[in-house]
Amino acid sequence: MMSFVRTLTLLAASSSAFQTARSVIKMSAGPKNIVVIGGGVQGTSVAFQIAESPSLPAGSTITILEANKIASAASGKGGGFMARQWGDGSSTQTLHELAFDMYEELCPKLGVESYRKLPVLSVSPGGNKKGKQDNKSKNKQLSEIFPTWLDGSIGRVSPLGFGDDTAQVTPKEFVEKMLEYVNQPDKPGVKVVIGKCTGIECTDGDGGDKVVTAVTYQDGEEEEQKVLQADDVIVSAGPWTCQAENWFDGAIQLPMEGVKSTSIVWKPPAGDDTVDATALFCGEDHRFGTHLEVYPRPDGTVYICGIGGSDYITTSELQDSAFLFDCPPKEDRVEAASSAFTMMSDTYESRGELDKTQACMRPCPPDAKPYMGKVPGYKGAYINGGHNCWGIAWAPASGKAIAELVLEGESRSVDLRPFNPARYTSQGRGGRGRKKKGLSVGEQW
Repeated sequence: MMSFVRTLTLLAASSSAFQTARSVIKMSAGPKNIVVIGGGVQGTSVAFQIAESPSLPAGSTITILEANKIASAASGKGGGFMARQWGDGSSTQTLHELAFDMYEELCPKLGVESYRKLPVLSVSPGGNKKGKQDNKSKNKQLSEIFPTWLDGSIGRVSPLGFGDDTAQVTPKEFVEKMLEYVNQPDKPGVKVVIGKCTGIECTDGDGGDKVVTAVTYQDGEEEEQKVLQADDVIVSAGPWTCQAENWFDGAIQLPMEGVKSTSIVWKPPAGDDTVDATALFCGEDHRFGTHLEVYPRPDGTVYICGIGGSDYITTSELQDSAFLFDCPPKEDRVEAASSAFTMMSDTYESRGELDKTQACMRPCPPDAKPYMGKVPGYKGAYINGGHNCWGIAWAPASGKAIAELVLEGESRSVDLRPFNPARYTSQGRGGRGRKKKGLSVGEQW
C-alpha cells in the first residue's frame, strides 16, 4: 500500500513538474508568428491545437495560408470515416485510437452535427436480377444494423463493426467549426489568408542551422509577391506538401504520389426524411469495376467512393500544382458507381437521385506513412503531410502532436519517430486502401 502511495506521489510530482516547466517556457518565450500552409482538415487541426494549447505564448499570431479555399480538396470531398481499432498494431495505431477519442470529445464541444458512430457491414455483390429483395429478413442475425435501403441484389453480408469503434464526420463541417471556435472573442484566433506559397525565407542561425523568418506567397487575385512574418512554419498541404522540397532548398525529400479518385453523393430517396445509418464496404464488382464504400450521412445524403479508375499523380506533377485548383471527376466512373449502387438498392433505383459528382486526391508516401516532424537543418520548420486515406480520421491526433512539437519541443501524444519527414525509402507502392487489423477492407487502389 505504501509503495502504491509513493508511486502516486511520484506521478503527481512528475506531472506538476512538467506543468511548471511548461509555464516557465511560456512565460519566458515571446509572442510567436506561426504559419500553417494548407487549409484542409490536417492543417486546420494543427492551427486549432496550437491556438488551444496552454503553451502558446501570449500575443502570438496563427495564420493558415491556403492556396484555394478552406477544405477545398479532400477535406471538402472525403467520406470522413474513422475506425478506432482498425489499425494493425504498427506505428499508426496511436493515430487511429487517439484521433477517434478526440473526435468523440471535440465534435459536441464544437457543435459538429455530422459526427456520429455507426455500424459497418461487408457486402458482396449479388447477381444481375433487379427488383426489391427482402434482404433484411434473410439476414436476421444482423437485423438491428441492416439498412432497409439495402433491398436490391446482394451476396453474402457480414459485420465489420457494430458502431462502438466506427464513426463518421463530414470533414468540411469539422474544419469550419474548428475555425469558428478559435475565432471567438476570448480566443487567440486563427487568420486565414488565401494565397499560394512560393517559398520560405530564412536567416543563418547558430550552429549552421537556418532560421525561418517569413513565408512568401502569391495572392490569389494579384501577381504581386507578399510576405507573412513567421517564426514557425508547418507545411500541411496534403499531396502538395512535397512542394516543400523546393522551399527548403533540397534539404528534405518528400516523395509523394497523389491518388486521384472520383466520388459521388446521392440525395435522400424521395419521400424519406431519414436514411438508416449503416456504412457498407462492398466486395469488388467486376461488372462495373467498383469496390464501393457507402456512407449514409445524418443529413440523409449518401456518400460513395471506391469507384475505381483512379489516376496516380507523380511527385513532379504535384510540385507543379497538378489538380490544385481544378480536380474533375471521371464521368464513366460516376456511371459505373451509380449502376453498382442501384443494383444493390432498389430504393435508390426507384426513388433515388444523384446529387453531386466530384474528385479529390489522397497523399501517399512510398511507405504509406505520413511525414510528421522537423525539417533537418532548419529552426522553426515542420512537415505534416502524406496521411494516405486516413488523413481525415487522423487529423485531431496529428494536429495535437505537431502542436506539442512546435510549442513544447517534442510530441508527448504520438511517437513521431516512424514518421520522420527526413526519411526516404524506395519501397514499392504501399497499401493505399483502408485496413482493419492489417487486412484490406474496401478498394485498395
